[in-house]
Amino acid sequence: MAKVKTPIINTDRNAPYYEGMGGTNPYVQQDTPSPATRKFTITFQPMNVTVEVDPERIPYGDTGRPGSILDIALAHGIELDHACGGVCACSTCHCVVREGLETCSEMSDAEDEELSYAPGLTPNSRLGCQTVPDGTRNLVVEVPGWNRNIVRESH
Repeated sequence: MAKVKTPIINTDRNAPYYEGMGGTNPYVQQDTPSPATRKFTITFQPMNVTVEVDPERIPYGDTGRPGSILDIALAHGIELDHACGGVCACSTCHCVVREGLETCSEMSDAEDEELSYAPGLTPNSRLGCQTVPDGTRNLVVEVPGWNRNIVRESH
């Protein structure tokens, strides 16, 4: 049976889209995806950890698009590397959406470009910082071994 984790943090969800982020990417122009309207779960593999996502608490943090897989993962203590701070400027948050991909935001040209640099691509590969589920179905997301940064240096 999968463990269920609760969020660690909840920042000011009234802040504008990019205000709390670790930075912005001036070269990426993108539409804001429709937010989830009901609770859903994401099971992260291979850790077999299931988290409940409450749309009322999004954004959970300040990394990645609000409600993105990266935002949700970090808030629930799931390590998913993100060298650029979640602004679609690298491919380190590459993950594989094993179930529920059709409920996720459409891939932008910028995400497609950055994702092309990631190792181990599959047809269900996405960048965690850009992929926002709409909440109509539960997800199963695989975090490849090279994207689980177990040791972090403090800055």
